[in-house]
Amino acid sequence: MSLTTIITVNFHQAAVTIDLLKSVSKWYSPSEVEIIIVDNGANENNEATFTPYFGNTTYIQSKENLGFAGGNNLGIKQAKGDYIFLLNNDTEIPEGCIETLTAELEANENIGLLSPLLLYFDQKDLVQYAGFTPMNYLVARNAYIGQFEKNEGQFNDQTYQTGFCHGAAVICRKADLLKAGLMDETYFLYYEELDWCEKFKRIGKQIWFTGKTHVYHKESISVGKASPLKIYFNTRNRMLFIRKNTSLVNTMLFAVYFSLIACPKAILKFMLNKQPQLAKWTFKGLWWNYTHSKNSRNLGYEIK
Repeated sequence: MSLTTIITVNFHQAAVTIDLLKSVSKWYSPSEVEIIIVDNGANENNEATFTPYFGNTTYIQSKENLGFAGGNNLGIKQAKGDYIFLLNNDTEIPEGCIETLTAELEANENIGLLSPLLLYFDQKDLVQYAGFTPMNYLVARNAYIGQFEKNEGQFNDQTYQTGFCHGAAVICRKADLLKAGLMDETYFLYYEELDWCEKFKRIGKQIWFTGKTHVYHKESISVGKASPLKIYFNTRNRMLFIRKNTSLVNTMLFAVYFSLIACPKAILKFMLNKQPQLAKWTFKGLWWNYTHSKNSRNLGYEIK
Protein backbone atom coordinates (compact mmCIF):
# COMPACT_ATOMS: atom_id res chain seq x y z
CA MET A 1 0.00 0.00 0.00
CA SER A 2 1.39 3.43 -0.95
CA LEU A 3 1.92 5.83 1.92
CA THR A 4 -1.17 7.85 2.82
CA THR A 5 -0.95 11.01 4.90
CA ILE A 6 -3.87 11.68 7.23
CA ILE A 7 -4.14 15.32 8.20
CA THR A 8 -6.35 16.32 11.11
CA VAL A 9 -6.80 19.67 12.83
CA ASN A 10 -7.17 19.76 16.61
CA PHE A 11 -8.70 22.72 18.43
CA HIS A 12 -8.80 22.13 22.19
CA GLN A 13 -10.21 18.62 21.78
CA ALA A 14 -7.39 16.30 22.77
CA ALA A 15 -9.63 13.40 23.84
CA VAL A 16 -11.54 13.46 20.55
CA THR A 17 -8.35 13.54 18.49
CA ILE A 18 -6.89 10.66 20.51
CA ASP A 19 -9.97 8.58 19.67
CA LEU A 20 -9.23 9.19 15.97
CA LEU A 21 -5.60 8.13 16.44
CA LYS A 22 -6.73 4.96 18.19
CA SER A 23 -9.12 4.11 15.35
CA VAL A 24 -6.32 4.50 12.79
CA SER A 25 -3.90 2.42 14.87
CA LYS A 26 -6.37 -0.50 14.94
CA TRP A 27 -6.03 -1.05 11.20
CA TYR A 28 -2.82 0.55 9.94
CA SER A 29 0.89 0.47 10.61
CA PRO A 30 3.26 3.47 10.60
CA SER A 31 4.74 2.20 7.32
CA GLU A 32 1.34 2.51 5.61
CA VAL A 33 0.07 5.76 7.12
CA GLU A 34 1.54 8.94 8.50
CA ILE A 35 -0.62 11.21 10.62
CA ILE A 36 -0.11 14.95 10.83
CA ILE A 37 -1.84 16.72 13.70
CA VAL A 38 -2.14 20.48 13.42
CA ASP A 39 -2.86 21.86 16.89
CA ASN A 40 -4.72 25.09 16.18
CA GLY A 41 -4.67 27.90 18.73
CA ALA A 42 -2.37 25.93 21.05
CA ASN A 43 -0.50 28.03 23.60
CA GLU A 44 1.45 24.99 24.76
CA ASN A 45 3.24 22.23 22.88
CA ASN A 46 1.04 19.15 23.28
CA GLU A 47 3.12 16.74 21.21
CA ALA A 48 3.51 14.28 24.09
CA THR A 49 -0.29 14.08 24.41
CA PHE A 50 -0.77 12.64 20.92
CA THR A 51 2.36 10.88 19.66
CA PRO A 52 2.14 7.77 21.90
CA TYR A 53 -1.00 6.63 20.08
CA PHE A 54 0.51 6.16 16.61
CA GLY A 55 4.13 5.59 15.68
CA ASN A 56 4.28 7.78 12.58
CA THR A 57 2.77 11.00 13.89
CA THR A 58 3.96 14.52 13.17
CA TYR A 59 2.77 17.21 15.54
CA ILE A 60 2.55 20.85 14.43
CA GLN A 61 1.79 23.51 16.99
CA SER A 62 0.12 26.68 15.76
CA LYS A 63 -0.33 29.31 18.42
CA GLU A 64 -2.68 31.13 16.07
CA ASN A 65 -6.05 29.58 15.24
CA LEU A 66 -5.72 29.27 11.46
CA GLY A 67 -9.19 27.84 10.89
CA PHE A 68 -10.05 24.70 8.95
CA ALA A 69 -8.37 25.74 5.71
CA GLY A 70 -5.24 27.21 7.28
CA GLY A 71 -4.76 24.29 9.61
CA ASN A 72 -5.08 21.72 6.84
CA ASN A 73 -2.79 23.72 4.57
CA LEU A 74 -0.12 23.73 7.26
CA GLY A 75 -0.31 19.95 7.39
CA ILE A 76 -0.40 19.50 3.63
CA LYS A 77 2.88 21.36 3.26
CA GLN A 78 4.63 18.69 5.33
CA ALA A 79 2.84 15.63 3.95
CA LYS A 80 5.01 12.86 2.55
CA GLY A 81 2.28 10.52 1.32
CA ASP A 82 1.23 9.82 -2.27
CA TYR A 83 -2.34 10.31 -1.04
CA ILE A 84 -3.61 13.09 1.20
CA PHE A 85 -6.59 12.16 3.40
CA LEU A 86 -8.16 15.07 5.28
CA LEU A 87 -10.07 13.78 8.29
CA ASN A 88 -11.89 15.84 10.88
CA ASN A 89 -10.55 15.08 14.33
CA ASP A 90 -14.12 14.14 15.33
CA THR A 91 -14.16 11.10 13.04
CA GLU A 92 -13.27 7.44 13.35
CA ILE A 93 -12.51 5.01 10.53
CA PRO A 94 -13.31 1.30 10.02
CA GLU A 95 -11.12 -1.51 8.76
CA GLY A 96 -10.21 -1.26 5.08
CA CYS A 97 -11.17 2.41 4.76
CA ILE A 98 -7.96 3.80 3.27
CA GLU A 99 -7.17 1.00 0.83
CA THR A 100 -10.76 1.12 -0.46
CA LEU A 101 -10.51 4.86 -1.09
CA THR A 102 -7.11 4.68 -2.77
CA ALA A 103 -8.31 1.78 -4.95
CA GLU A 104 -11.18 3.95 -6.18
CA LEU A 105 -8.72 6.73 -7.05
CA GLU A 106 -6.49 4.30 -8.91
CA ALA A 107 -9.43 2.85 -10.83
CA ASN A 108 -10.47 6.25 -12.21
CA GLU A 109 -7.90 8.92 -13.07
CA ASN A 110 -10.70 11.48 -13.51
CA ILE A 111 -11.39 11.55 -9.78
CA GLY A 112 -9.80 14.57 -8.13
CA LEU A 113 -11.47 14.53 -4.72
CA LEU A 114 -13.24 11.54 -3.19
CA SER A 115 -15.37 11.36 -0.06
CA PRO A 116 -16.74 8.20 1.55
CA LEU A 117 -20.14 7.56 3.05
CA LEU A 118 -20.47 9.47 6.32
CA LEU A 119 -22.49 7.97 9.15
CA TYR A 120 -23.44 9.73 12.38
CA PHE A 121 -21.24 8.40 15.17
CA ASP A 122 -24.00 8.33 17.79
CA GLN A 123 -26.45 6.74 15.36
CA LYS A 124 -24.31 4.49 13.24
CA ASP A 125 -27.26 3.32 11.14
CA LEU A 126 -28.05 6.89 10.07
CA VAL A 127 -26.53 8.47 6.96
CA GLN A 128 -25.09 11.98 7.06
CA TYR A 129 -23.59 12.19 3.56
CA ALA A 130 -23.78 10.15 0.39
CA GLY A 131 -22.86 12.99 -1.96
CA PHE A 132 -24.21 16.44 -2.80
CA THR A 133 -26.60 17.57 -5.48
CA PRO A 134 -25.20 20.11 -8.00
CA MET A 135 -25.04 23.71 -6.85
CA ASN A 136 -27.61 26.25 -7.97
CA TYR A 137 -25.19 29.15 -8.31
CA LEU A 138 -27.94 31.77 -8.53
CA VAL A 139 -28.93 31.12 -4.92
CA ALA A 140 -25.85 29.17 -3.70
CA ARG A 141 -27.91 26.22 -2.61
CA ASN A 142 -27.53 22.49 -2.95
CA ALA A 143 -28.54 19.51 -0.83
CA TYR A 144 -27.17 16.42 0.82
CA ILE A 145 -27.85 13.08 -0.80
CA GLY A 146 -29.00 10.44 1.67
CA GLN A 147 -28.93 12.58 4.80
CA PHE A 148 -31.00 11.10 7.66
CA GLU A 149 -31.77 7.96 5.68
CA LYS A 150 -31.43 4.71 7.59
CA ASN A 151 -28.31 2.96 6.38
CA GLU A 152 -29.51 -0.35 5.00
CA GLY A 153 -26.63 -0.86 2.61
CA GLN A 154 -28.25 1.13 -0.19
CA PHE A 155 -24.96 2.93 -0.91
CA ASN A 156 -22.54 0.07 -0.22
CA ASP A 157 -21.70 -0.77 -3.83
CA GLN A 158 -22.12 2.69 -5.29
CA THR A 159 -19.40 5.01 -6.54
CA TYR A 160 -20.51 8.05 -8.53
CA GLN A 161 -19.69 11.60 -9.49
CA THR A 162 -21.21 14.13 -7.15
CA GLY A 163 -21.54 17.87 -6.68
CA PHE A 164 -19.05 18.33 -3.86
CA CYS A 165 -16.93 16.39 -1.41
CA HIS A 166 -17.44 16.56 2.36
CA GLY A 167 -14.70 18.28 4.32
CA ALA A 168 -14.98 15.85 7.23
CA ALA A 169 -13.41 13.10 5.12
CA VAL A 170 -11.88 13.66 1.70
CA ILE A 171 -8.93 12.08 -0.08
CA CYS A 172 -6.92 13.00 -3.16
CA ARG A 173 -3.65 12.27 -4.93
CA LYS A 174 -0.86 14.56 -3.80
CA ALA A 175 0.06 15.10 -7.46
CA ASP A 176 -3.42 16.47 -8.22
CA LEU A 177 -3.38 18.66 -5.12
CA LEU A 178 -0.12 20.25 -6.22
CA LYS A 179 -1.81 21.24 -9.49
CA ALA A 180 -5.10 22.42 -7.97
CA GLY A 181 -3.57 24.30 -5.08
CA LEU A 182 -4.17 24.58 -1.36
CA MET A 183 -7.44 25.50 0.32
CA ASP A 184 -8.35 29.18 0.25
CA GLU A 185 -7.67 30.56 3.73
CA THR A 186 -9.84 33.65 3.25
CA TYR A 187 -12.85 31.49 4.23
CA PHE A 188 -11.41 30.44 7.61
CA LEU A 189 -14.44 28.25 8.36
CA TYR A 190 -17.19 26.81 6.08
CA TYR A 191 -17.32 26.70 2.27
CA GLU A 192 -13.58 26.16 1.93
CA GLU A 193 -14.05 22.56 0.82
CA LEU A 194 -16.65 23.63 -1.76
CA ASP A 195 -14.20 26.22 -3.07
CA TRP A 196 -11.48 23.52 -3.11
CA CYS A 197 -13.74 21.35 -5.25
CA GLU A 198 -14.01 24.21 -7.74
CA LYS A 199 -10.20 24.39 -7.89
CA PHE A 200 -10.02 20.69 -8.75
CA LYS A 201 -12.72 21.10 -11.40
CA ARG A 202 -10.69 23.87 -13.00
CA ILE A 203 -7.76 21.47 -13.56
CA GLY A 204 -10.12 19.02 -15.26
CA LYS A 205 -10.74 16.71 -12.30
CA GLN A 206 -14.08 15.48 -10.96
CA ILE A 207 -15.61 15.13 -7.48
CA TRP A 208 -16.77 11.65 -6.52
CA PHE A 209 -18.48 9.77 -3.71
CA THR A 210 -18.09 6.13 -2.76
CA GLY A 211 -20.23 4.02 -0.46
CA LYS A 212 -17.78 1.12 -0.53
CA THR A 213 -16.38 2.36 2.76
CA HIS A 214 -17.51 4.81 5.40
CA VAL A 215 -16.39 7.14 8.17
CA TYR A 216 -18.15 7.78 11.48
CA HIS A 217 -18.61 11.49 12.18
CA LYS A 218 -19.26 13.11 15.56
CA GLU A 219 -21.02 16.07 13.98
CA SER A 220 -20.90 19.55 15.54
CA ILE A 221 -18.37 18.99 18.30
CA SER A 222 -16.21 21.96 17.26
CA VAL A 223 -18.95 24.50 16.52
CA GLY A 224 -22.29 24.64 18.30
CA LYS A 225 -25.52 24.81 16.38
CA ALA A 226 -26.80 28.35 15.69
CA SER A 227 -23.80 30.02 17.33
CA PRO A 228 -22.75 33.56 16.28
CA LEU A 229 -19.54 32.05 14.83
CA LYS A 230 -21.46 29.58 12.68
CA ILE A 231 -24.08 32.09 11.54
CA TYR A 232 -21.49 34.74 10.68
CA PHE A 233 -19.14 32.57 8.64
CA ASN A 234 -21.94 30.67 6.89
CA THR A 235 -23.47 33.99 5.81
CA ARG A 236 -20.19 35.67 4.91
CA ASN A 237 -18.77 32.70 3.06
CA ARG A 238 -21.89 31.79 1.12
CA MET A 239 -21.62 35.10 -0.72
CA LEU A 240 -17.82 34.94 -0.82
CA PHE A 241 -18.00 31.53 -2.53
CA ILE A 242 -20.21 32.99 -5.27
CA ARG A 243 -17.94 36.01 -5.69
CA LYS A 244 -14.90 33.77 -6.14
CA ASN A 245 -16.40 31.08 -8.36
CA THR A 246 -18.98 32.61 -10.69
CA SER A 247 -19.25 35.38 -13.26
CA LEU A 248 -19.84 39.04 -12.45
CA VAL A 249 -23.40 38.78 -13.78
CA ASN A 250 -24.16 35.75 -11.62
CA THR A 251 -22.60 37.45 -8.61
CA MET A 252 -24.80 40.51 -9.09
CA LEU A 253 -27.95 38.41 -9.42
CA PHE A 254 -27.03 36.45 -6.32
CA ALA A 255 -26.29 39.66 -4.39
CA VAL A 256 -29.80 40.93 -5.09
CA TYR A 257 -31.37 37.67 -3.93
CA PHE A 258 -29.12 37.28 -0.88
CA SER A 259 -29.28 40.91 0.25
CA LEU A 260 -33.00 41.55 -0.31
CA ILE A 261 -34.56 38.15 0.32
CA ALA A 262 -32.43 35.48 2.03
CA CYS A 263 -30.66 37.56 4.69
CA PRO A 264 -33.67 39.74 5.64
CA LYS A 265 -35.72 36.56 6.01
CA ALA A 266 -33.07 35.04 8.30
CA ILE A 267 -32.75 38.25 10.33
CA LEU A 268 -36.53 38.46 10.79
CA LYS A 269 -36.65 34.84 11.92
CA PHE A 270 -33.93 35.41 14.52
CA MET A 271 -35.65 38.55 15.82
CA LEU A 272 -38.99 36.77 16.15
CA ASN A 273 -37.21 33.97 18.03
CA LYS A 274 -35.64 36.56 20.34
CA GLN A 275 -32.12 35.89 19.08
CA PRO A 276 -30.86 39.41 18.30
CA GLN A 277 -27.18 38.35 18.42
CA LEU A 278 -27.74 35.89 15.59
CA ALA A 279 -29.60 38.55 13.61
CA LYS A 280 -26.68 40.93 14.13
CA TRP A 281 -24.10 38.42 12.91
CA THR A 282 -26.20 37.56 9.88
CA PHE A 283 -26.12 41.22 8.87
CA LYS A 284 -22.39 41.48 9.63
CA GLY A 285 -21.67 38.44 7.46
CA LEU A 286 -23.55 40.01 4.57
CA TRP A 287 -22.05 43.48 5.07
CA TRP A 288 -18.48 42.11 5.08
CA ASN A 289 -18.86 41.27 1.39
CA TYR A 290 -19.78 44.87 0.56
CA THR A 291 -16.82 46.32 2.44
CA HIS A 292 -14.00 43.89 1.63
CA SER A 293 -12.41 42.50 -1.50
CA LYS A 294 -12.97 38.83 -2.18
CA ASN A 295 -9.31 38.13 -1.35
CA SER A 296 -9.24 40.07 1.91
CA ARG A 297 -7.70 38.24 4.88
CA ASN A 298 -9.68 40.42 7.30
CA LEU A 299 -12.09 37.95 8.89
CA GLY A 300 -14.39 40.55 10.42
CA TYR A 301 -14.72 38.34 13.49
CA GLU A 302 -12.46 38.09 16.51
CA ILE A 303 -11.20 34.54 16.77
CA LYS A 304 -10.25 33.42 20.26
